[in-house]
Amino acid sequence: MPKNMGTVDRIIRIVLAIVVVVLFTAGQLSGVAAIILGILAVVFVATSVVGTCPLYLPFKIDTRGKKKS
Repeated sequence: MPKNMGTVDRIIRIVLAIVVVVLFTAGQLSGVAAIILGILAVVFVATSVVGTCPLYLPFKIDTRGKKKS
């Protein structure tokens, strides 16, 4: 898969995943919300590490910025 995530996009996803983990460990998240946000946090971390968001592909979204020629 081609990379389609820029640095800022990846950092935002990692920060959001960290926020979910902190809220969960602090006891602020529980039940179904904790499960859904936990899964979302794992997806955010995975897509950030890989650098590709599969949901961006059909819409041809690329957050890497302008390409240098």
